[in-house]
This record gives sequence, C-alpha cells and structure tokens, in this order.
Amino acid sequence: MANSSVENIDVRPVNKKENRALFKKREKIQPKKARGNFRRLKWIIMGVTLAIYYITPWIRWDRGDSGPDQAVLIDLARERFYFFFIELWPQEVYYITGLLILAAISLFLVTSLFGRAWCGYSCPQTVWTDLFIFVERMIEGDRNARLRLDKAPMSVSKLVKRIAKHSIWIIIGVLTGGAWIFYFADAPTLLRDLFTFEAPIIAYSSVAVLTATTYVFGGLMREQVCTYMCPWPRIQGAMVDEDTLTVTYHSGRGEPRGPHKKGEPWTDRGHCIDCNQCVAVCPMGIDIRDGLQLECITCALCIDACNDVMDKVDLPRGLIGYDTHAGQFDSNPERKLDIRFIRSRTIAYGLILALVGAVMLFTLLNRSVLDVNVIRDRNPLFVTLSDGSIRNGYTVKILNKIHETRQFQIEVEGLKNAQAWIESGPPVGLPMIVTVPADALSSYKLFISAPAENLPSKTLDIDVVVTDFKSNERDIQETSFKGPEK
Repeated sequence: MANSSVENIDVRPVNKKENRALFKKREKIQPKKARGNFRRLKWIIMGVTLAIYYITPWIRWDRGDSGPDQAVLIDLARERFYFFFIELWPQEVYYITGLLILAAISLFLVTSLFGRAWCGYSCPQTVWTDLFIFVERMIEGDRNARLRLDKAPMSVSKLVKRIAKHSIWIIIGVLTGGAWIFYFADAPTLLRDLFTFEAPIIAYSSVAVLTATTYVFGGLMREQVCTYMCPWPRIQGAMVDEDTLTVTYHSGRGEPRGPHKKGEPWTDRGHCIDCNQCVAVCPMGIDIRDGLQLECITCALCIDACNDVMDKVDLPRGLIGYDTHAGQFDSNPERKLDIRFIRSRTIAYGLILALVGAVMLFTLLNRSVLDVNVIRDRNPLFVTLSDGSIRNGYTVKILNKIHETRQFQIEVEGLKNAQAWIESGPPVGLPMIVTVPADALSSYKLFISAPAENLPSKTLDIDVVVTDFKSNERDIQETSFKGPEK
C-alpha cells in the first residue's frame, strides 16, 4: 500500500506559466468624473479634512512662558501631548485609550447606520486617492482619454504628461509627510530647520517614508489598499444588518435591464438601460448591480452617475440610492424609506459611547494638577542615629501640571515627634516647604527621623501629605516607617 501511494504522487515539474494563470492580473481602474450631490459632498469633505490636517500644526495657543505655544503638539522630548487647553502626561495615557475606544465605537455606530460611510468620505486613503485622481484627470484627461493614453505607445507628449503627473504626486507626498512631522515639533522652527538642513535626521527620514507611502498607496495601489490591506471590509459584515442604509441598486425596479432607445415603451422591462455609467465612475471598479460587495466603499458616486442617466431618459431618480437590504427589491420609485435608526445594536453602541464619554469628561473635569509619588528606600531599611532615633529615607516626586511655579507643604501623619530634612540639609520640624517649577517634575531625597520609643512595632504605617499653599489641593501617599525589632 505504501509503495502504491508513493507511485500515485504527481512529481511533474511545476509549470510557471500555468501557476501564474491561477492569479488574475490587476486591471487598472480609471474612474470617470462624476457630477452630482455626493460628488460635491466628497469635495467639501476632502477640502475640510485636508485643511484640518495641514493647518492644525500652525494654530497657536498661549500656555505662558513654561509651555509651547503650539495648539496641537506631540512633544516626545518632554513626554507631553498638548491639545489646545488639554495637556496629557505619560501617566495619563488612559485618555488616549478612551479616545481610541470612542473612535472605534463611533465607527461601529456609523457603519451600522450608513454602511462604510467613513471609507467613502473621510478615510485618509480615500481622501488622498481622490486628490491623486484629480491631479491625474487634470493632466491626462477624463476616463476615455486616460484609457487611450495607457494603450498608446510612448511618445514625447505621453512622457511629459506622465512625468508631470508623478512629479505632482511626489510633491503631494512630500507635503503630506512634511505636515505630519510638524505635529511633533514647533512647526515654524522645524520648517526653518528643514530648509537650512539643521533638522534632525529623523525628520528627513519621516518625510521620506511618508512621501513614499502616500505616493504608492494613493497613486499606484489605490483600490488594492482598500481591498487587500485594510481589515475593515471584512469586519463590517458584523456591523451591518437588514436595516442598515447603504448604497443599493433597486433590482426590483431596474430588472430586466437592457438598452433603450428614445420613444420606446418601458413596459415589461426594468429602468436600467445597462449603460454601465455606475461602473465607469466607481473608484473600486465594481458593479453595484451585483449587490453589496466587500470592495464597495459606499462613496455614492454611482448614485450621481445613475441619477444623471435617469434625468436624461425622463425617469425618476433613485434607481441606485441609499436604502436598506429589503428596499432593493421594491419596484415602486415613489416608495418612502422605512428607516429604523433606533434598534438594538445602535442603542448598545450609543450607550457605550455615552458611558465612555461621560467617564472621560468626568475624569477630565476632576483631573488633578498635582501628582505625588513616594518611594521608600529598601537599602538600608533604617539607620540608627547617634542620639538613638531611627531614620528612614524616601524619594518624593512631585509633579506640577500647571504653567506656574508652586510651593508645597510636606507633612507626615501617623509618626509622633518626627523631623525631616532634604538631602544634606539640617533637620527641621514638620511641616516643611518645597518649591516646584512650572510644568515640571521635581524629585527630593527626603529623610524622616523619630525617637525609637515612638515606634510601637517594627513597621509603622504613615502618610506623606503634600499640600499646595495656594489652592489647598492635597495628595496623600501611604508608606511605612521601619525600625528595629521590639
């Protein structure tokens, strides 16, 4: 049996040409220019999002002498994130976590209501691809002109157009990477340093990487990023249901489809004249008439194209439009949408958004501008002084989160007749006063001593209390005071 199984194995060499035939070669998509309400909406959203991205690093915000005046800044050197009046420290990373949760749940909610609206209008890949296609159209013409140019042999005119197109794409990529690095340093200073070649190498390398990715993703790969690289098309299936509004072809009204000449009756046939204009304008190259597909980004350009054709043949608009799954089989063009925005999953997403948002708002409004950390020395645990008293050492870190110098009072509760001093200073009675600069972390070596007879046991729990003189804000840190065996 073993010998027969071995003899049946096909050991013929692999034919590389046959292997390549298993994979379909990419067909370059040249979308046609669309005109209509959704195309205008996409232009508006593109303009707004690009303006926010490029302008935000240049907005100023006064934080006094101790803080940067850039409104939005990710200051890695000082380990700080500034967003207008909000300033986050590394230990407050939970705010970033909360924002990511809010963004994710918001995306789930929008998808359950309107399908992949984020992908079709606001996703950076969509925005920059639209921009790159706009440049391509301005230089090489609309869809038919670009298709002819692709098939034409190389000539001086074709070479000039290709060089101009790719050059502008690279410039857009440079501007994209350049704008991004301005979020991590003072924008005017970094801009000057870039042109005088005084900027750090990480700035130039970041611009180079982002230029390359923008150029490749937006100019060369385009729809392949959405189809093969992005996980969201595969996740969205769990977000939509039969009541989700998404771009839909009304097959009940459009079928059977076929060409139509002016003056011919519309009886016994559908309203779709099989003009393929919905396919021509699609940046993903799909046919929406085949139903909801993984590749569809819900950009709604097919709606504009189809409405334009319906106007020309004197038929009601909406053969392709936003509708629910059940609505696509309705043949009545005057049917009103039965929209159910409030349903179990949208209620769940809304409650989660409200809960997370309320928790973040509460913590932000009650956010302390004082943070204290007390670390007790472990070696040695205690020292017996010449007068018989016991001394313990501590490292006290006081974080001042506001942009002004503050004075703090340090007290010790739970230890009788305690004295304290900092570093090599003289012992003083408690409380003691320290000064912390604006927007800074100060660390102090604190020594606390007490008579041995005041220690009822080997370990005594005590509290180190730090109080702001001006605002009376307090921070209490629990620690322990060690002594010898009793």
